[in-house]
Amino acid sequence: MSAPLDLPRWADTVLVPAVSVVAAFLVAGLVVLGIGENPLSATRYLIQGSLGTGEGLGFTLFYMTDFIFVGLAVAVAYHAGLFNIGGEGQATLAGLGVALVVNNLTFLPGFLLIPLGILGAAAFGAAWAAVPGYLQAKRGSHIVITTIMFNWLASVLIVYLLVNVLREPQSMNPETRAFPDQARIPFIHEVFGAIGIEIPASQLNLTLVLALAASYFVWLLIYRSRLGYAIRVVGSNPSAAVYAGISPARITIIAMLLSGALAGGLAVNELIGYQHRLLLEFTSGYGFVGIAVALMGRAHPVGIILASLLFGILYQGGAELAFEQPAITRDMVVVIGGIIILFAGALDGLFRRAVAHLFARQKLARA
Repeated sequence: MSAPLDLPRWADTVLVPAVSVVAAFLVAGLVVLGIGENPLSATRYLIQGSLGTGEGLGFTLFYMTDFIFVGLAVAVAYHAGLFNIGGEGQATLAGLGVALVVNNLTFLPGFLLIPLGILGAAAFGAAWAAVPGYLQAKRGSHIVITTIMFNWLASVLIVYLLVNVLREPQSMNPETRAFPDQARIPFIHEVFGAIGIEIPASQLNLTLVLALAASYFVWLLIYRSRLGYAIRVVGSNPSAAVYAGISPARITIIAMLLSGALAGGLAVNELIGYQHRLLLEFTSGYGFVGIAVALMGRAHPVGIILASLLFGILYQGGAELAFEQPAITRDMVVVIGGIIILFAGALDGLFRRAVAHLFARQKLARA
């Protein structure tokens, strides 16, 4: 008889993904061994480069901030039964919202301009996600197809605007003029420096606090609110939702609005927190990484934070690894990330069943 799949919540959110990651790293080690490199040395460079120094840790947490936002965006839609793979386009349009707000309201002080910039990102991200949500809810268009199309549309639109409309006349680069100084979210090393604590400089800024607050908000929304309950009911059984008086169409649109607004956090971290201007391809494909983050984190905010940290380690440590061991290129690091996604997604059921079997044996032993 097959083992039961009932697991404690913590085991399903943390233990099963951890087992998947360990298995993925073992397979990745075999790949590294296959190209003639020492996998133990590679692992040491990966960990040392991402967590071993203050600067490396700062960069890791910066990437983690991006992944938290896009992971939460995918997760909220996922709870409503929607596979939103349009985080890349929604974050791109959110960047447009940031630039329009902060570069046109330069007369405002920072304590007003920064929140308005964040709201601009959320509003533009939500508006871009609302269209696929409406088409899914009212016209039956598949959300995967429409969000793919909207990623391309966003990419083309931002190129047109940056080349023909928003580009600073004196500049040859397709980017807006720099944001005003008061519209820049402080870096963490600046904050610590202001209170007399010196830490290594990095891109990490206070948007990390916003990302953690967003995680707590999503937890409250999904698991402690009436709207979150309706989202989960629609995601689990739309027919039962209708029987309970819940409109799946309304919940679909609301979930996509929230998802797009959360994806806008990527633009906040990259543009207000670091780049301080809107430029091409600032999303760097992180919107697609959010899909893997959400899947690995079981669409739970705690799991998403942990998965984001893992991918932050891979991105930062991977750069150091490619520098120290040139035979392991950035493409190889992408392959390692792909193996992790494969094990955490496609092979997830295999490890979940094995862990459930161990829990069942322990339960029988105690009986």
